[in-house]
Amino acid sequence: MSPLRPDGLGGRAAVAGIGATEFSKDSGRSELSLAVEAVRAALDDAGLAPGDVDGLVTFTMDTSPEITVAQAAGIGELSFFSRVHYGGGAACATVQQAALAVAAGIAEVVVCYRAFNERSGRRFGSGVQRREPSAEGVALGWQLPFGLLTPASWVAMAAQRYLHAYGLTPEVFGHVAVTDRRYAATNPAAWFHGRPITLADHAASRWIAEPLRLLDCCQETDGGQAIVVTTPERARDLRHPPAVVLAAAQGAGRGQEAMTSFYRDGLTGLPETGVVARQLWRSSGLRPSDIDVGILYDHFTPFVLMQLEEFGFCGPGEGGDFVAADALPLNTHGGQLGEAYLHGMNGIAEAVRQLRGTSVNQVPGAARALVTAGTGVPTSGLVLGTDT
Repeated sequence: MSPLRPDGLGGRAAVAGIGATEFSKDSGRSELSLAVEAVRAALDDAGLAPGDVDGLVTFTMDTSPEITVAQAAGIGELSFFSRVHYGGGAACATVQQAALAVAAGIAEVVVCYRAFNERSGRRFGSGVQRREPSAEGVALGWQLPFGLLTPASWVAMAAQRYLHAYGLTPEVFGHVAVTDRRYAATNPAAWFHGRPITLADHAASRWIAEPLRLLDCCQETDGGQAIVVTTPERARDLRHPPAVVLAAAQGAGRGQEAMTSFYRDGLTGLPETGVVARQLWRSSGLRPSDIDVGILYDHFTPFVLMQLEEFGFCGPGEGGDFVAADALPLNTHGGQLGEAYLHGMNGIAEAVRQLRGTSVNQVPGAARALVTAGTGVPTSGLVLGTDT
């Protein structure tokens, strides 16, 4: 795509339904069961039936294949199915894939889903236990022998450099944790409902990988989330006002690796997020000042600050002050730190609720929402808006 020309996707697809399972630490069910429950809930929310669906999109990491979900959910023939790689970086790209299919007329109703037993089953936070040889895994061979075994340890490298470069202390990360938990405390669906924290709580939490403390790291969750994407025209005839896809983008930076891009020119930013930001602003015609609510991927607090800076909400090193000032309503569902870790899919659902006016922490008059996906890996983003 030309770096000088916006794409033509904006306004040609919309989110018409959202649905989720309970967010728990031990679902007691299979991941397929969670996926089907979320898909059916999203279709019910939209006022659609399984037979209306002709497309499915998920993550390469998901264990429930599209055809198996279709069979179990009562969905018939599929004309489109797709998967997106790089873990949480895929979240917004699932909606982008669905929107592309809808805009091209390949499918009319596409459901994006993600479901896992990430707490009771495979825990990503436990790090690399075993890995089959692959070209993608070669980069880890430069990190694992030196003790960088977990996602927290990989992010800690960048976080430490960020603090050093800007003369900051780990307290700046605490502002993200406190903000997320404040919103989670009033969200009945959140795991940390009724449990806000303070900066003192953040500073007192145990070290995980300096300078990251426990409260800088997202929780681990069992659950599922699904998103229904269709044409704006069809969405207008359904149960809820559509959340229109104003722009969608993917991005990978130069020298990109999956969580271990330590040999790039610098460690104080997220170049992959910069690629996404430029595409979203160019294609939507919007700027940071036009955004009413930000749903930023918060697997680790430092990367939230870097995302704000890459998107131009504030200058380099100013993300902590920006969050502390409540300059933008941020992760109003509680984020992955407070609500649930669903690889960012629950964040897309919260953006939709904000645009519908149904969030438990509603931003008055919210009409434009920015959503981001996992960072440190090739990533993606969305700008969603009301149907005006």
